[in-house]
Amino acid sequence: MAACLELERHGVRAAVTFLTVAEVASMMRVSKMTVYRLVHAGELSAVRVGRSFRVPERAVQDYLRDAYTDIA
Repeated sequence: MAACLELERHGVRAAVTFLTVAEVASMMRVSKMTVYRLVHAGELSAVRVGRSFRVPERAVQDYLRDAYTDIA
C-alpha cells in the first residue's frame, strides 16, 4: 500500500508517493533483495523509516527510465 505525503518547498506544493520494497520489487519484476541492493548501492534513492525503507515512486520511474536500453 503506497503512502502519500504532501511537501511544501519554496512555496511549491508537491505530493510524494512512497512505495515499500515489496511494491517496488513487484513493479520492477525483481526480488526484494535486488531492490535492497539497488538502494544500498545508491542506484535507487530511498528513505529509511525505522528498520525499513520507503522508495519515492518518482525514484523508481527515474531509475527505470535511465536504465532503459533500446535494442534495435
